[in-house]
Amino acid sequence: MKKLLSVVTALFLLLPPVLTGCAPEGGTEDSGGTEAEPVELTLATYPVGGWGNSSTVSSLLTAFRRDHPEIHISTVFLAYDTGDAEIDRMIEEGGLPDIVLEGPERLSANWGERGVMADLSDLWKDSSAEGIYDSVREACIRPDGKSYIYPLCMTTHCMAINRDMFVEADAWKYVDEETHTWSTEDFLAAVAALRSHGVSEVADIFCAGQGGDQGTRALVTNMYGGSFTDPEHTRYTVNSPENIRALETLAATDGIVFDPEITGTEEIEKFCRGELAMAFCWNVFMEIRETVNGQGTGFDIFPMAFPTSEGDPKLQGGIWGFGVFDNGDRNKIEAAKTFIRYMTGEDSHYERSVLASTYWPVRDVGGIYDNDKLMNEYGIFRRYLGDYYQVTPHWATARTAWWQMLQKIGAGTPPADAVAGFESALGGE
Repeated sequence: MKKLLSVVTALFLLLPPVLTGCAPEGGTEDSGGTEAEPVELTLATYPVGGWGNSSTVSSLLTAFRRDHPEIHISTVFLAYDTGDAEIDRMIEEGGLPDIVLEGPERLSANWGERGVMADLSDLWKDSSAEGIYDSVREACIRPDGKSYIYPLCMTTHCMAINRDMFVEADAWKYVDEETHTWSTEDFLAAVAALRSHGVSEVADIFCAGQGGDQGTRALVTNMYGGSFTDPEHTRYTVNSPENIRALETLAATDGIVFDPEITGTEEIEKFCRGELAMAFCWNVFMEIRETVNGQGTGFDIFPMAFPTSEGDPKLQGGIWGFGVFDNGDRNKIEAAKTFIRYMTGEDSHYERSVLASTYWPVRDVGGIYDNDKLMNEYGIFRRYLGDYYQVTPHWATARTAWWQMLQKIGAGTPPADAVAGFESALGGE
């Protein structure tokens, strides 16, 4: 079964590089007839769909430059494996970018808490903000009313399986093909069937760092009805019987490997090479990148919700938007807000920005993916969207404690002891 991407979305990802020399040069003239100095900004973007693609971003920036020749924007592309450390180094040494594209967990719960972000709460007074979904608004606006992110797009993270491998191992019967769900019991039965069929490494619990940890968190918390935080996002609830049971089950399951040597990115690479039957670090952009823009995998990828013992799964959502580092220059901050308003305001500009991301809009702008088979297939996961808890205080500490906890389990530490270590790392939070 081959999956098709809509022509519109594919064009955004395959746009040829645009020569910046074709954009209007120079600044604007002030009331005295002299040419004003252009404002120079730097945009740092994590690989948020096509926003991590230089050709796509070049096209978007060229369109912006035509309407705002007074603002010049250069781009820095960050990787999830190394981007956080790069930003941390910039915070210590200076030279931060002006605009950054990422999610509330970094912009608000990390850098915002550290006092290096500009407050964007005035953007929420714009007319375009009126239609932003309540769940997104709640994740982006802090209890004190400040906001360090203005949202662009969203998705629901999931996992993926090698359908061909499942069929060959007679494990496909454990999958609900219509709802893309399965129970914890069926998940474990599928792992056992794959092992019996000769698959030595069915899945990896990757824990070389925090990148992609939304997958391992969702796997553990869904298996037996656990949670990562309380509903109010005031404390962490990792140390629970449900989560400990899930970790004990995973550690004892033949074919599931706790691997401290690989990151989420490397897990995806192993899965796409056919070395794993499952990937826990997945979403629609991964499939677009590998099967539409890449060389293909040679097997059929089937996206799945994480296994759950009862009821619907609670999948982790991804929200991405723009933040502004406060470099002490009001002109730059206002110019950065102009850029954000351009990319997220008028529907035609906003649709283009969202399509470039290959994710979904954070407000209703019409059925932009109505004729897109792949986006419609992945759209089913939106019904399973769980709580956006990544804004809980001390989030950066919790993420580090999580992957270090998984490493300890892989090294033989009993899960209950490793979980107690997670709690200790947070000072009992």
